[in-house]
Amino acid sequence: MRLSPQTHRQLQRFRSLRRGWWSFLLLGVLAAAALLAELLVSNRALFVSYQGKWFFPSYGAIHTGREFGYGYDYEVSYRDLRTRLATEGQGGWVLLPPVPYGPNENTYTGQTYLPRPPDATARHFLGTDQLNRDILARLLYGLRNSLIFSVGFVALTYLIGVTVGCAMGWFSGWFDLATQRFIEIWSLLPFLLVVIIVRSALPPGVQFNLGILLGVIVVFSWVSLTYYMRSATYREKAREYVAAAEVLGAGPGRIIFRHILPNTLATLITFLPFYAAASISSLTALDYLGFGLPPPMPSWGELLRTGTENAVDAPWIVASAFGALSLVLVLITFVGEAVREAFDPKKFALYQ
Repeated sequence: MRLSPQTHRQLQRFRSLRRGWWSFLLLGVLAAAALLAELLVSNRALFVSYQGKWFFPSYGAIHTGREFGYGYDYEVSYRDLRTRLATEGQGGWVLLPPVPYGPNENTYTGQTYLPRPPDATARHFLGTDQLNRDILARLLYGLRNSLIFSVGFVALTYLIGVTVGCAMGWFSGWFDLATQRFIEIWSLLPFLLVVIIVRSALPPGVQFNLGILLGVIVVFSWVSLTYYMRSATYREKAREYVAAAEVLGAGPGRIIFRHILPNTLATLITFLPFYAAASISSLTALDYLGFGLPPPMPSWGELLRTGTENAVDAPWIVASAFGALSLVLVLITFVGEAVREAFDPKKFALYQ
């Protein structure tokens, strides 16, 4: 991709800001670990060699116990299979992930349900919750849900906010005034109350899932971006290059998307990390209150609620959830500060 000299200098400036650059790299590593969680934390094996056949269960089909000599038709327990093959010594073997537990799996074979402290021998590096589910597994898969939610939130919010804001700034007049009045009325609606109403009003056959929650939050989150894009469009519309494009016969769509938007790129990129952090915080807060992702989907808010309820007996739960949330939000904040400084239009301005 061919970059302009100014964009190239801005990227070099961002890389020179060490705190933001290393935060960006660490955040990328965490995102990659979350997206490839099945290779690191899962109760499915990575590879299985059995009777001369190879199996790749992590991203493949479900294999039942009968395929491996057991007498049941549900998914085989790869931890038991590994123990059995190692005991029989017939050449078969199982390679499990470093943490061989699923996010919703009861990992304790006894009858009691108690939070258990971290145990490196059992590969419970952050302990378990009150349902004997591995904390590290729920943290990693919860991070994946948060990142998916954040990407969808930012994409939809920018799509609506940028489109409406640019239209307000370009067409101005009655359209601008009518849209401002609508935004003022829309901003008065209580967000949390709407989430509660939507969740309770769903038909019995429809489950409140990530997509519905994302849609409810997005329709209340695009408003603030419209004001920035409206002001930026008003400012850029008065430039000479816009008048030249109009003289050459360019239409409003071409001028907005080919000329105005590229010149407001600094504004869009600057707000991007902070919208991502706000989306993760909103999802965590709703999950903590019980109006977020439906159980048993892993979520950081649910872990925080569980940790606070068991703060005395199991402090490792709330410490793990709060530490992970703080780390991700601090990294995003550092990246946002570096992006804002690197893409500061005053630093690389070509005109007064």
